[in-house]
Amino acid sequence: MCTPAPPPRRRPTYHHGDLRSALIDTALELIAEEGVHGFSVAEAARRSGVSISAPYRHFADRDALLAAVAVRAYEELLGRFTAAISAQRAPADQLAAASAAYVRFAAERRAMFEVLFGAGLDKVRYPPLEVAATQVVQVLVAVAARLAPNADEHLAWALVQAMAGLAQGHATLLLDGAFGLPGEALDLAADRAASATRALVRGRSLLFAGVETTNGPATSHG
Repeated sequence: MCTPAPPPRRRPTYHHGDLRSALIDTALELIAEEGVHGFSVAEAARRSGVSISAPYRHFADRDALLAAVAVRAYEELLGRFTAAISAQRAPADQLAAASAAYVRFAAERRAMFEVLFGAGLDKVRYPPLEVAATQVVQVLVAVAARLAPNADEHLAWALVQAMAGLAQGHATLLLDGAFGLPGEALDLAADRAASATRALVRGRSLLFAGVETTNGPATSHG
């Protein structure tokens, strides 16, 4: 006679103080398994071992929970950028290291990456999310300003946007399998993103020449 398999283990019911954090953890697990569009608050509650209504004590709706997940993702990304930048001295190398760090973030924290760019969240509706995103951008702009004439913030922002496009493109290609075997692909994609960023910095005069600042067209800077 076969012994029935035990029912799946449920997480213990969380106390009020840590349920919010636990739901964010669970949401990341579910997004990793089902994708951001397959995620539901009800499933997060079930897996966390609480009632379906319990999450709504902390989050008004599904998007509010996703926004909290996105804040955690930005905090992770900020930490990676800060570490990458701190490990280099020259601003060109700092931006290159940040590009590589972004590619690694996309691969190693894929659920977070998907929330940031697949959830369609409106940052204006969630001030903590807007603050977290701004902090990440400010770290990069501070580096880029060292490469812009007179530390012009408009030119620095244009450089960060161009760098972000390169990093995002390499990350997306990596996740699509364009860089080959998994064991080699991550290092290759990260190195390519860093090299592309260094090339962008070397040719930044062409970028700056097309950017208008508050004082008019930018001055070309070689």
